[in-house]
Amino acid sequence: VIAEQLPLWRSLGNSLLTLFTRAPLQANFCWQPRLARRIVQLLEQDPPDVVHVEHLRGAPYGLLVKRLGQARQIPIPVVWDSVDCISYLFEQAVKVSRSRKGQLLTHLDLARTRRYEGSLVHQFDQVAVTSPIDKKALEDLVWKAGPLAGAVHVVGNGVDLSYFAPGDEPRNPATLVFSGKMSYHANVTAAVHLVRDIMPKVWSQCPDVEVWLAGKDPAAEVRALSQTGTMTNGHGKVVVTGTVPDLRPYLQKSTLAVAPVLYGAGVQNKVLEAMACGSPVIASPQACSALQAQPGRELLVAENSDLFADTILRLLANQSQRQHVGEAARQYVARHHSWDAMAACFEQLYQRAIHPAGRD
Repeated sequence: VIAEQLPLWRSLGNSLLTLFTRAPLQANFCWQPRLARRIVQLLEQDPPDVVHVEHLRGAPYGLLVKRLGQARQIPIPVVWDSVDCISYLFEQAVKVSRSRKGQLLTHLDLARTRRYEGSLVHQFDQVAVTSPIDKKALEDLVWKAGPLAGAVHVVGNGVDLSYFAPGDEPRNPATLVFSGKMSYHANVTAAVHLVRDIMPKVWSQCPDVEVWLAGKDPAAEVRALSQTGTMTNGHGKVVVTGTVPDLRPYLQKSTLAVAPVLYGAGVQNKVLEAMACGSPVIASPQACSALQAQPGRELLVAENSDLFADTILRLLANQSQRQHVGEAARQYVARHHSWDAMAACFEQLYQRAIHPAGRD
């Protein structure tokens, strides 16, 4: 394993230099010259059978591998795991994000991102995304860039079921958890939406329901939510945890897990991890659109703020339903999102990259 530190100043400098090109700001955000040199050294010493690169930010390293292989006349197959279609994510952020600054920056970079993502698919041997929605969005961009040479494959996210598992202690009687990186714009928007738009109706009937916003690097808007108010015991209604050493206790001890996501792309790991812990999950349609889970049985779906609040209240009052939904949720993750199943999908992509149709 080779890891290189990427100082923030370098990432910001990379983005600044990218302004003078046709590439999006994301393209070179993670470019580290030392890592690039190490990659070249490794490829020259012992060329691998296949290279796997991940995310839009990792794509430049994959392009480096392709260029080196062409220069040495020894093609090196590269599988690009796009994970999400970033253009699709940005399109939603422009419409829904509560941050005016974020909306402006996203809007300015959207056209570049569309053009760049569409061109990338033609340059790699195999391409994967985590959901059918992202597959369609990426393929639509590709058709605009030129004829599609091969399919974009869907490989969902996996969960370590031995790590994310139900806890041994009883769950708290009236606690909701929303988890994720709390500096990520979609999570910031969702956290603010939860506390300001959904919870007032819940608190009007159950004033002592506590909300945990569990995740690292909370943005200022998220930190401010901890001042929302107090319960009858004097504790705050909203707890902003910041970085925690282990997320599992929050998923295992909360009464419910919620995912009031207003926009996003790919598979929401926060939902899968909570389900794997046996937590009954209430999600917006956007948070679970990439899942095959059965609404009403394996998770509950609420389409607007009022329905979300009503579903929270109904589930808080029904322990039997919470137990049944939580058990069914874990069974769903075990069937559809085990790491073994996801690894097998990638192994197939590696074989296709190494042995493309028409070539031994």
